[in-house]
Amino acid sequence: MLTRAIRTGLVLVGAVGCRPEPKPPESATQYPVDPRIDRLVDSLRVARKIPGVSVAVMRDGAIVHAQGYGYANVEHQAKATPETIYQSGSLGKQFTATLIMMLVADGKVGLDDPIRKYLPEAPKTWAPITIRRMLSHTSGLGDYPDSMNYRRDYTEDELLRIVYQSPLLFPAGSKYSYSNLAYLTLGAMVRRVTGRFYGDLLAERIFQPLGMATKIISESDIVPHRAAGYVLKDGLLKNQDWVSPSLNSTADGALYFTVLDLAKWDAALGSERLVKRGVLEQMWTPTPLNDGSTSPYGFGWGIGAVNGRRLVEHSGGWQGFLTHIVRYLDDRVTVVVLLNLAAPDSQPGDIAHRIAELVDPSLKAKSVP
Repeated sequence: MLTRAIRTGLVLVGAVGCRPEPKPPESATQYPVDPRIDRLVDSLRVARKIPGVSVAVMRDGAIVHAQGYGYANVEHQAKATPETIYQSGSLGKQFTATLIMMLVADGKVGLDDPIRKYLPEAPKTWAPITIRRMLSHTSGLGDYPDSMNYRRDYTEDELLRIVYQSPLLFPAGSKYSYSNLAYLTLGAMVRRVTGRFYGDLLAERIFQPLGMATKIISESDIVPHRAAGYVLKDGLLKNQDWVSPSLNSTADGALYFTVLDLAKWDAALGSERLVKRGVLEQMWTPTPLNDGSTSPYGFGWGIGAVNGRRLVEHSGGWQGFLTHIVRYLDDRVTVVVLLNLAAPDSQPGDIAHRIAELVDPSLKAKSVP
């Protein structure tokens, strides 16, 4: 089953019929390269049988390493570079969350407003669900139902009806459960509030001001440097399953981007260019639950720590791609790993953390909880 959640759910493993490259491919534009990272990433790529990987490492908002490894497209033997375009999966949720916080700052949305204020046709059982609960995966909403037809084109209203018909898993605020449906619904809410498609607002308010090439997925468009996504079936490398255009445009994670785009994003998050520092800190704060405890998720970001120092991170998986970004807030180190094999052994998050430990050995966990 396709999903934009943190893990893809694929369980097939086996050999991939592509040979490792003896040296990293050259980028169209040269960026700083750390040979230690080259050796680490290419060895992990070969061991995990990943066709292609692109990596960027930032320190204090500046790129200190950017490189591609292996193949962006196996059929055409096109090499991966920092300019290679991957699909975001759920890593795209942080952009949706930031857009919502911009609307909050504009006074158009209230974090503690009931979602039914903007979607009055939603079930009455949704009455306790607020925007805050939707952003933090504490709403009680779940994931796409098993009956979902990923090859059917749904209208936004049809998608909302599917969400409305999905039973709540628990009372709002009682616990955390990752929900793609919550973010799909937030995207629809943006249109109700602004009259505009959330993707157009992302482009206008985030991507264009930052000079990012990031955009909503469109498999019909001509997209230079677009990678192919792969899965394993019976141990063999296969092209990704295709889905309908409408399911490649929802707010739960349906973007094209590069590691260089995410380097620009990282630099913006280190400033107040998009939102005030207090807004970001709110997005990076564990969410309070009804019983007084907290969940380790803010708004579009998972929250953790290593050796007592804060980090925020997120993964994504969709249509043969896996992605990960980790930002060590107190150390101003960020690592982005994008790859094109949706398999359990790919583990972009593990690669990202290993790279961070090379860049700054103090980021290596002294003990594993």
